[in-house]
Amino acid sequence: QLQASGGGLVQAGGSLRLSCAASGITFSNNHMGWFRQAPGKEREFVGAISWSGTSTYYADSVKGRLTISRDNAKNTVYLQMNSLKPEDTAVYYCAATRGLITTRAGSYDYWGQGTLVTVSS
Repeated sequence: QLQASGGGLVQAGGSLRLSCAASGITFSNNHMGWFRQAPGKEREFVGAISWSGTSTYYADSVKGRLTISRDNAKNTVYLQMNSLKPEDTAVYYCAATRGLITTRAGSYDYWGQGTLVTVSS
């Protein structure tokens, strides 16, 4: 129901834009989140956007470099990633929640399959 795409290999300082297309859910009723999981580490919150797109929240580690946006007409949420660092290397997951917008992974109802981002130094 959530299909993430756009990952790949990029050099440090470069940019990528991830997309997450939703189907089978009422996209505009869901807050959307992005999480990531690096090898050997736990999944961590990256950012979230409210159902209307008017509010966004970011982890401190990505503030100013990553931007979340959404297009409810296209049932798609985006993660624009600029000034990438090797420590951004991870599998990135999109997720949807019908409840309150949150940084807690356990509160999200739907998850995409993940897309791998590799940042080389």
